Amino acid sequence: MANALEADLVVHPADAAADAAALERLAIWVLRRYSPVVAVDTPDGLMIDITGAAGGESAWLGDIVGRLDVAGISARVAIAASYGAAHALARWVANPTSALDADESVPLLRSLPVAALRLAPASTDGLRRLGFDRIGEIVDKPRAPFALRFGPDIARRIDQMFGTASEPFESVAAPEMIRVTRAFAEPIAAPETIARYIALLVTQMCDKLDAKGLGVRKLDLLFVRVDCDLQAVRVGTAKPVRDAKRLTRLLCDRIETVSPGFGIERMVLVATATEPLSYKVGGSNLIEAPVADVADLVDILANRIGSERLYRFASVESDIPERSACRIPAMAPLTAASWSEAWPRPSRLLDPPESIETVALLPDHPPAAFTWRGVRRRIRRADGPERVFGEWWKHDSEQTMVRDYFQVEDDAGERFWLFRAGDGEDPKSGSQRWFVHGIFA
Repeated sequence: MANALEADLVVHPADAAADAAALERLAIWVLRRYSPVVAVDTPDGLMIDITGAAGGESAWLGDIVGRLDVAGISARVAIAASYGAAHALARWVANPTSALDADESVPLLRSLPVAALRLAPASTDGLRRLGFDRIGEIVDKPRAPFALRFGPDIARRIDQMFGTASEPFESVAAPEMIRVTRAFAEPIAAPETIARYIALLVTQMCDKLDAKGLGVRKLDLLFVRVDCDLQAVRVGTAKPVRDAKRLTRLLCDRIETVSPGFGIERMVLVATATEPLSYKVGGSNLIEAPVADVADLVDILANRIGSERLYRFASVESDIPERSACRIPAMAPLTAASWSEAWPRPSRLLDPPESIETVALLPDHPPAAFTWRGVRRRIRRADGPERVFGEWWKHDSEQTMVRDYFQVEDDAGERFWLFRAGDGEDPKSGSQRWFVHGIFA
């Protein structure tokens, strides 16, 4: 029938094995980049526990959907309090994303069709024949008749969707990932005991890394509780590391985020991302000046506040001040580009520049006074102008753009970076309005 409707239709036979292998590879990619706990949900989904993931929910959703879209994969992603709820929202609500808390999701889940419960096709068809089309219609009924007719699956799936029953799963792991495991005859829960076993696991991990000449960049610690719940901690490093004391400290700093429940029966340490690491042999402080290594401090701060919040600035070749810098990782190698020393730049730029009222004489002269944020300031000293032209190769509107920058100092000794949008004469070069763009320390 499809060929009759579309003569040029190209048909390819389904390859379930290839699809499953591709889904497994995608799960490993998500594991390395986003979360320490990822499971495959055949035939077309992934289950991702973002408890140990970095970044906010909205940023996380946008990033993963955007990256998958660039790769040619259309994805629908949902965040919810339980896996059953997230599974339903991703398939029936997300477009392409959905993030709801427990209170918001309950009315929406009740309105979804019974197919969202992940029941066997026979059970779904049977419920529809009995007149049950929505999940809320089943939730409001006694469970015993459903159990007699369809078995325990309906009650179990409802409890899993609304978060009253746990749903254990096994996280994926790539064969090449180095991992060490510790099982306990008696469950453990005390932070001191957990820290002691973390040190033992890290020592074993470093021995394996040393044997392969590797250093770890991303380390995941999984806690399997007696109730089958899985807790996870992820730490990252700015450069490859296999220092046991350093890695132990990073992991122990995150113990407070772990809920041991009734006890932890197994701990698994996984080197999710590794890189070659060889230590420098030789050298002497008598000949070579010691170089300060701040990587340890960077790792501590990044794992406490988030690596996306820790960065440094690098120079970009651009005359436009707001385009002349970019954020790079804190331990990224030095770049060849540097800022020009001909004209000093303020330590703080305002984004966007703020409009000011000025008293100016001639086009090439600085203002005699300006009013900013309701405060009038009289200029005592000034230097300039520094003329900055637009980057015509980026946008047509910048072909005639001009800015004249002045460094000024007021009567109180505070120094500002002001500019006029335009050359002071030609209206095509800018609005001729004045702005404060930066503050000197």
